[in-house]
Amino acid sequence: QVQLVESGGGLVQAGGSLRLSCAASGSNFITGMAWYLQVPGKERQLVARIRTGNAPYYADFARGRFTIFRDSDNAKRTVYLEMNNLKINDTAVYYCVVSIFISNFDGEKDIWGQGTQVTVSS
Repeated sequence: QVQLVESGGGLVQAGGSLRLSCAASGSNFITGMAWYLQVPGKERQLVARIRTGNAPYYADFARGRFTIFRDSDNAKRTVYLEMNNLKINDTAVYYCVVSIFISNFDGEKDIWGQGTQVTVSS
């Protein structure tokens, strides 16, 4: 049973910074980790993604301000999202997503975290 524990959300003034973290447990077959955001009334949107062996990917609005990275140890079960120069439009619930390799037949499965609220004030 894979479990994700997110932390780091909160209230910050525009221009400030926050670091979100997401710790995964219960699997040794993590192939990728990502952060999504969702604002009320809209679909979830990819913020950044990091997959084993590939360079990180960022949505246009996140590139240059946000950084996604994983633990530097061999476990690499924690993913972070460093958010700088936050804007009011960054206000959203941020979700961690971990991709788990199931089998060559079943492929991968995405596990979603519970979400953490980020509120950017003026």
